Amino acid sequence: MNKLFADRVKNVPRSFVREILKVTENPEIISFAGGLPNPKTFPVEEIAIATDKVLREEGSPALQYSTTEGYGKLREYIANRYSSNGLKINKDDILITNGSQQCIDLTAKIFVNKGDNILLEKPTYLAAIQSFSLYEPQFHSIPLMKDGVDTGKLKDILNSEQIKLFYSVTSFQNPSGISYSKEKRKEVAEIINDSETIFVEDNPYGELRFLGEDLPPIKSYLDNSILFGSFSKIVSPGMRLGWIVAGKEIMEKLIIAKQASDLHSNYFTQRIVYQYLIDNRIDGHITKIRQLYKRQRNKMIDAIKEFFPPEVKYTQPEGGMFLWVTLPEGTSSLELFDIALKRNVAFVPGQAFYVNGEGKNNLRLNFSNSDEEKIEEGIRRLGKAIHEMLS
Repeated sequence: MNKLFADRVKNVPRSFVREILKVTENPEIISFAGGLPNPKTFPVEEIAIATDKVLREEGSPALQYSTTEGYGKLREYIANRYSSNGLKINKDDILITNGSQQCIDLTAKIFVNKGDNILLEKPTYLAAIQSFSLYEPQFHSIPLMKDGVDTGKLKDILNSEQIKLFYSVTSFQNPSGISYSKEKRKEVAEIINDSETIFVEDNPYGELRFLGEDLPPIKSYLDNSILFGSFSKIVSPGMRLGWIVAGKEIMEKLIIAKQASDLHSNYFTQRIVYQYLIDNRIDGHITKIRQLYKRQRNKMIDAIKEFFPPEVKYTQPEGGMFLWVTLPEGTSSLELFDIALKRNVAFVPGQAFYVNGEGKNNLRLNFSNSDEEKIEEGIRRLGKAIHEMLS
């Protein structure tokens, strides 16, 4: 049977996180593995009211087929939010997708041929590796610093290789939690402007800043780029709604790819989300999410300081949902995973976030989906596991 499968699917692994989540279904396990928003933030009652309103007032039209681009009023709402924050776009620059994960797939479909060069951050979002891998590119990696990618190495790579796409998570990166500084954003834009590379900016966490100053996306400084957004982190992941921002020429190709894939995203869900957005103060809702995640992040860092050995390093994100841990050289987070699982605590080992086998002594921790009591207990257990491994 194996010889019948397409070449492009044979070497693409199953999602590491999805497999770990199966292991962590045991209610006794405290899991920092999934990239899950906190369900306490889901506006259940407001969504129920919006759903009822849509069905009562627009029942039949809301249950019909729709245009590929997505519900016009929702696209206009998104465009207006960007415009109020300084990024001047209109609804024709926006395509509604099935979460921001589909954004990656559609972008790869219209740009990537077998053997094309794609540049990724090191580490990078593991589902992006999986999605791009289906199109059989050649991966190149660029290291992250505390304020974004190493721009000297970015220049060298773009000068020496014909890079078609550079995929980046610029705000509170998954998995590291690192965010590009304003200066680094401008510098990256200048470098990309001098190349033929398309900059692909994935920004699902950008509105989850709880420390420091809100920063504009790199697309604010760069025309030759694509921007992804999502309602998964600010409304609900189960709605599976995201969007792509792109110029006319790229958008035409994205629409063709979207039509071939699924005609259009769930129209009924689009209508519900739009109704929820116009009936409620989304900025007030986002503020509550930020406050909750700030407390959870602070609790995790305080617990790490108390329970982890001093030689273990970690990032201290100003937003988002993750932090990144670096164990001493020569240690293995896969070995630690087995030890930690016996203590009923789980995380994602770092190798899943690299294309070349690096990250053996790294791990990702999610702080958004556990209450403060579980965070403290889980980090205490993980600290004991680390001490056991090191001894």
